[in-house]
Parts: sequence; structure tokens; C-alpha cells
Amino acid sequence: MARNVFITGATSGIGEAIAHAFAQNGDNLILIGRRKERLEAVQAELETLYQATVWTYQLDVTKVDMVSDICQKILAEVEVVDILINNAGLALGLEKFQDYAVEDMLTMLDTNVKGLLLVTRQILPQMVESNSGHIINIGSTAGIYAYAGAAVYSATKAAVKVLSDGMRIDTVDKNIKVTTVQPGLVETNFSEVRFKGDKQRASEVYQGIQALQATDIADITLYIANQPQHVQISDITIMATKQATGFTIHRES
Repeated sequence: MARNVFITGATSGIGEAIAHAFAQNGDNLILIGRRKERLEAVQAELETLYQATVWTYQLDVTKVDMVSDICQKILAEVEVVDILINNAGLALGLEKFQDYAVEDMLTMLDTNVKGLLLVTRQILPQMVESNSGHIINIGSTAGIYAYAGAAVYSATKAAVKVLSDGMRIDTVDKNIKVTTVQPGLVETNFSEVRFKGDKQRASEVYQGIQALQATDIADITLYIANQPQHVQISDITIMATKQATGFTIHRES
């Protein structure tokens, strides 16, 4: 039976790859993102490639009232969300904490933590009422291993891990699963966003190592969601073969 899978940040990178993986699996997709034209393009591609049922909603997860309105609209129109994948997130800059732009700090907190909180708070009560559901939160190895220039980003991803643990505790008496996925170095537009469009600097992040791809994380996310009801994968950390911790990386010259 097709599940209704709600994916935040679905217009690029890992979120878009996850949408493809679940659509190919025969699931229905509820996609949200800030860019209407990208949502429509992803929807058209999924419908063409997989004949998937796809709903799209333009949404900025940092806006409290907007999240409430759109999530309630989704619950009214789609009725049931079986899987919520909180993927929306970003890093901005790579400066020492004392030199960081406050605006960038707050944007990371608002998107990576506040956005996850707001969306989950709207969707989880329906899962509790139906005694069924799965929340998959996309964290990062940065939440385990802080690295230079990423104090705030690392803190936001540590928060994702702890929030997931707390949600799992609070729903332990329900048939609800909560999973944290913690990818390492994944070659997407992540670094281009971090460096505000500097393609050259972004490309250097992935030089000398065969980085993970968005499809790798998507495949693992689908695997997590396809486990039997009695099997809950609470946490999973994925790194490239030549990545040992967050930024302990062997690069070929």
C-alpha cells in the first residue's frame, strides 16, 4: 500500500533525491520548499518517471504562521502523513565564531532547528492519534564532531539528534518510529549555498575524495523506512570511505 511521504526541502540535493527514491518505491509524495518553480519541476519529473501521486506546497519552514497554515491544509487535503522527513537545512559561512555574521547564525538556527520543530509539532499529533507513523530527521556528522568555522551549524545538527531522541521517548508508547540520519561529506549544492554562490570554493570541498552522493543518502533513508513495524533504526551515520570523522578526511593529491 502506498504511503504518504512528507519531505521538507525537497527541491534540491538530498531532499530531491529522497523524493525520487520513494516515488520509485511506489509511495505518494508531499513536497515542500520555498521555490515554487522548482517544486513544479520536481513534481513533473516524478509524475513522468514513476507515475507518482505528488502534492506540492510552497513553504518557508521558518515562518510560524505559514507552517501552521500549510501543514493544516496538507492534513485536510491529504488526510494522513505516514512518514515525515525533515530534510530542510543549510549551512552559511565558515568563519570563526567571533567573526560570524549574526544574521547567518540566526538563519541556520531558524531553518535547521526551528523549522524542524514547527513542522513536526503540526504533523506529529496526527501520528499519535492514528498510532502510526515515522519521523526521519536529517542531521549531520557535524552534530557529532564539531569542526572549525562551524560552531553554530554543528550546534544545530546536535540539536536535531537530541530532539529526535526526545521525540522517541515521548512517543515510546505509540507505534511511531523516530530516526536520525547523520550524513558526512555529501556532494550536493550544500557547499555552494554555504559559500553564497562561490562555485570554485564549493568545489574545493570535494576535491581529492570520492564523496557521498545524494542518492546514497536517499537509498539509506528508503531502507530505514522499509523496515518491519517492530524494527526501529534510531540513528545511522554515513560517511565516505576516506572520511573518519567530520573533517578527518584523506584526500588524494
